Amino acid sequence: MINHIERANILVEALPYIQQCYNKTFVIKYGGSAMSDNGLLRAVMSDLVLLSLVGIKVVLVHGGGPEINDMLKKIGKKTEFINGLRYTDKETMDIVQMVLCGKINKNLVDSINRTGGKAIGLCGLDGGLLKAKRRQDNGVDYGYVGDIVDIDPSPVFNVLSSGCIPVVSTVAQGVDADVSYNVNADTAAARLAAALGAEKLIVLTDRMGLMRDPEDETTLLSVVKVSDIPGLIMDGVISGGMIPKIECVVEAIRRGVKRAHILDGRTKHSILIEVLSDEGLGTMIL
Repeated sequence: MINHIERANILVEALPYIQQCYNKTFVIKYGGSAMSDNGLLRAVMSDLVLLSLVGIKVVLVHGGGPEINDMLKKIGKKTEFINGLRYTDKETMDIVQMVLCGKINKNLVDSINRTGGKAIGLCGLDGGLLKAKRRQDNGVDYGYVGDIVDIDPSPVFNVLSSGCIPVVSTVAQGVDADVSYNVNADTAAARLAAALGAEKLIVLTDRMGLMRDPEDETTLLSVVKVSDIPGLIMDGVISGGMIPKIECVVEAIRRGVKRAHILDGRTKHSILIEVLSDEGLGTMIL
């Protein structure tokens, strides 16, 4: 048990970070284990509400792959992946839109509201927030998977100006056809962070961060520069599914986001520890 003095010291330690971050915009990409575990979900919601209450403009961008898989399984539809992306035919796109923009988005809004915050759900279709065209990749057909071509952040600014937390699901309006597209949530979070002029992009993953040896947590790379990334990919430090996440982060930084953080969403309150303490967690990319 910590005593009153220790509690006070923790709060005092947070003060300069609150002052530095006041009125700044943080975009947080949420998915993975932190989304499927109720205890972790409650911790993330608490972190978001606390940051919002101390004057940080929080924007939550979420995925929802496991829930989409569950719904497809319920209707007896097979899930197919091509080069790591979900093949999305018309029926699958209907499920994606229903689950992401409906069930998951509104459940997250409800969780934030029940934690004492105020949240409003948005999807990329609202106010033309996300616009995309069908992905063309060397003749490979991904179905209704889109690449973002334009972002209008005004719906998010409007929600922030009302004192609420925007919760964004990543279904985009098609510009090349009268359809909706499924877009990658990491990409959407990075592009939205840049469009909002965000101070930070925080990506919650199922890893501690970038480690030279994935089996040895003591090899965690606390700070990485964008110029280091190609070498880390060549050395295999960044590999597999982490490569597209890092590419999204690099894109955000090149578009003007000050800092990005790869955090372990499996650690309770990892967002608060990173943002409001001397300790910090994960990997910061500059």
